[in-house]
Amino acid sequence: MHHDAAAPLQALRDEETPHAATGLPIVNQFVFMLRIWLLVLLGCTAFVAFSFGHWDLPIALYFWKIGHFLHPLSKPLGGSVILGVESAVILLLLLARLLRGHISRFGEVLAIACLTSICAYGIDSQVLKVFFGVPNPTAVIHGARHAFNIMRGSGQSSFPSGHMVLAGSFAGVFMRLYRASIWPLAGLLLAAAALLLVGDWHFLSDLVAGAFVGLSAGLLAGEGWAAHTARRS
Repeated sequence: MHHDAAAPLQALRDEETPHAATGLPIVNQFVFMLRIWLLVLLGCTAFVAFSFGHWDLPIALYFWKIGHFLHPLSKPLGGSVILGVESAVILLLLLARLLRGHISRFGEVLAIACLTSICAYGIDSQVLKVFFGVPNPTAVIHGARHAFNIMRGSGQSSFPSGHMVLAGSFAGVFMRLYRASIWPLAGLLLAAAALLLVGDWHFLSDLVAGAFVGLSAGLLAGEGWAAHTARRS
């Protein structure tokens, strides 16, 4: 009789055990990824600090004359143009969703990537650039001091690079959800950074910081979307 009464309680415990067990790996994975992110943050901070003090100005001066030939690309490749294209893509995907009742998985990922890119760029230009207040290379070449001016910046400040935040956050979503895209997108990010550096639009420290911020935002958004789709299915 004692065993019969205890049986339902034991069955309930057995039923609950897998759920508790499955929660532990998720928590452990999050802690592991957080530690990796903090290590990368530490490495990027050290690199940015060293570059800011030793490499930024010599590199900017070295490419100053070459940069003049690339300055006509400023308008067609400006942040406002890229934001406009991403906004148009989102509206077209929304229209397709309304007309067809659904969009492909690639279309969903593309929409998430564009939204993440737009949001990350807004945070960078309205918060981070204003907070750090680093003059851009053109201003520095013409006499401004290459230094952090805390809470005295604007959307036209240089650090972190808005273009790298835009590109990095967009790429980060695809890197998380389409693993085969990691190396091709990494190559495109390096090419974009090289163009921004040679064109004297940004210092090296701007580019590294912008890539870190953008990729962090993109990978986080991709992880969130992956968790959402896993629950949905």
